[in-house]
Amino acid sequence: MQRYHYLAHCRHGVDPSVYFRDVASELQERMKEAVVHHLSLFHYGSKLFLYYESPLMDADPHALFKRCESGLEQWPGTDTPRRWVPMMDIFHYQQPAGAEHWRRIHLSPQPYARIARLKPEQVASYIFYHYQYQEERPGDGDKYGMISLYENLLFFYSESPATIEPPPYAGKLDTANTPSDWQAAMDPHFLMWDQDAGKSLTWLEIPLLLQLEGKAYGKEHAR
Repeated sequence: MQRYHYLAHCRHGVDPSVYFRDVASELQERMKEAVVHHLSLFHYGSKLFLYYESPLMDADPHALFKRCESGLEQWPGTDTPRRWVPMMDIFHYQQPAGAEHWRRIHLSPQPYARIARLKPEQVASYIFYHYQYQEERPGDGDKYGMISLYENLLFFYSESPATIEPPPYAGKLDTANTPSDWQAAMDPHFLMWDQDAGKSLTWLEIPLLLQLEGKAYGKEHAR
């Protein structure tokens, strides 16, 4: 099972909540063709954050959202034009160990997402701490929770209710160096989001635009 996470940027004047309002029916068909399921699209301003899963190694978001390309900015860096750029998986509570292991046990789980910004000089430290935590304590949070990165922008995806269960594998580290006061260790890594109320937040929850479970598993929640 592959987990995909992408970033896109709407063109000036495009309102994501309006632009993607009528794509669900066509997107369902394209998801079926691409064997894509558990698709969620979030936004913050003109930025789009996309998550989905597929057993295929090449489930391309451009094929899924072909109808929407005219409303998205083009990203440089490749010979082929692209509207969606991949984000890198830098932390996950669990990784898929097969289709049966990865089936949801909750009926229609609700996806949610948060974003954060790292100080550029703290990116390496943040990745180091999270890899250590991931491999010392696998399964320590929501089974489907993960963090991906583009430049210094973090995208945290998770589902509610959380699925808390031990993974069917051991972590790669047998050390115990994850800081006991995790929050104190993490705080120096972040650029804060300033809020109108005068408070600063490390992680900012962002709205869900689209949620489509797809048909890859059928009635998968009866495990």
